Amino acid sequence: MIDKINIRVYALCIKDNKVLALHEEYAGDHLLKLPGGGLEFGESTLECLKREFQEELNLEIEIKDHFYTQDDFLVSRFRDNEQLITIYYLAEILNEEDLLILDPCIEKTEWIPLEGENPFPLPIDKRVFDIAKQKFLN
Repeated sequence: MIDKINIRVYALCIKDNKVLALHEEYAGDHLLKLPGGGLEFGESTLECLKREFQEELNLEIEIKDHFYTQDDFLVSRFRDNEQLITIYYLAEILNEEDLLILDPCIEKTEWIPLEGENPFPLPIDKRVFDIAKQKFLN
């Protein structure tokens, strides 16, 4: 039974037709995912995204625009009692030279070419990557 809602906020950082992705271990699974994380009580979605970048990657970002909000029902892959709502923003990294992985679950970062195949296993990241390809490569 679904008894919780988990709001997730992610960034689409695009440079030279590539998108920043994280290789991360979570609940025993290796994931390729977009950077971001869970909204905490009392913070805005923009504050959440800035905090996640600072906590996980030691990076400051400027949020440029809203990109996508999931509008369908999705149960968490990791907790079957949670409904997920995901929000994506376009963001620019202000201090890329300061990149330092601070979260021990993150193995590495990678710039994924938009021209290639969609490598994301999570359904909404996969959808957002496809939308980004259509928007930025045409």
